[in-house]
Amino acid sequence: MGKQMTEMLKGVLEGIVLAILAGRSAYGYEITAWLREQGFADIAEGTVYALLIRVEQRGLVDVEKVPSEKGPPRKVFSLNDQGRQYLDEFWKTWGFLAERLEQLHQGGK
Repeated sequence: MGKQMTEMLKGVLEGIVLAILAGRSAYGYEITAWLREQGFADIAEGTVYALLIRVEQRGLVDVEKVPSEKGPPRKVFSLNDQGRQYLDEFWKTWGFLAERLEQLHQGGK
């Protein structure tokens, strides 16, 4: 991934992770693996874990500790009502920006 892609991704990664959690509960490694399968190969696990800690601290997700076959319990994250509201706002903002960028791309029409 180039520098420009990395910088753009930083700005929307939170929304992407919350959108994943809107579909199902997951733990950090599952989210990272899914992102890599979708072509975001350069995303480090540490980036996702740090993001999950931030959204947990902001009250956007609920966390449940689930026993793991290997090692300590896993923290499984699920989107809560506050997180859903935040994600709705993210999609509205994304739609607004995408429209404006497309207009610029088409020559400002």
